Amino acid sequence: MRTIIFAQRSFKEIVRDPLSIIFAVILPLFLLCIFQQFKIPNEVYNIENFTPGIIIFSLAFITMFAASLVAKDRCSSLTIRLGVSPMKGIDYILGYILSVIPLILIQNILFFIAAIMFGLKFNINIIYTILSVIPISILFILFGILIGTITTEKSSSGISSIIVQLVAFTSGMYFTTDMVGSTFSTICHILPFESALNITKDILNSNYNNILSSILIVGIYTVIVIILTIILFKRKMISDNK
Repeated sequence: MRTIIFAQRSFKEIVRDPLSIIFAVILPLFLLCIFQQFKIPNEVYNIENFTPGIIIFSLAFITMFAASLVAKDRCSSLTIRLGVSPMKGIDYILGYILSVIPLILIQNILFFIAAIMFGLKFNINIIYTILSVIPISILFILFGILIGTITTEKSSSGISSIIVQLVAFTSGMYFTTDMVGSTFSTICHILPFESALNITKDILNSNYNNILSSILIVGIYTVIVIILTIILFKRKMISDNK
């Protein structure tokens, strides 16, 4: 119950910053629309492949959003006041995650509406893809919470923008990763962003041959990041209360 109350409070903070919401939704939506106008002769930019790319790219902005929210709370001493409450670190983390999920759903619905307008055929796979993005988004939200925990409000956006760049260049949304060389391709395979894109792309296109390996990579990263986030968040709360 305390987690739900904290999530509601965090969601209200999100609503109070409409410019960030517009930025997180409009910029990826603009990219989706503008690249469809270019008619680039590459299958990466086919609407059924590029839409999942835009979805994963938009989650990188969620990382920035979450990092800013957590860092702002820390700088405003909210977490210091909450440090004397019976809530645990995991309660705060779950609260932050739940508060951002509605924004992610809005993003995905708008992206698919635009994609359908550009020729994507509506079918049940679209619903499945939207649902699959929710567990994937947890990893990106956790990245944001982790960054917000170890940075200040001023530096959180700059640090979290690294995730935006990593998604853009290592996920395969703009080009297939094997085009750049074996070393770069191996790095992309190790990082979770290409796997996150492959999951959404495979579900949208009913191609489940290699989806388990992608799910495994994203799952491993999620477990590692949530453990790090819980440990560092707890330590930061203790140090902030001294």
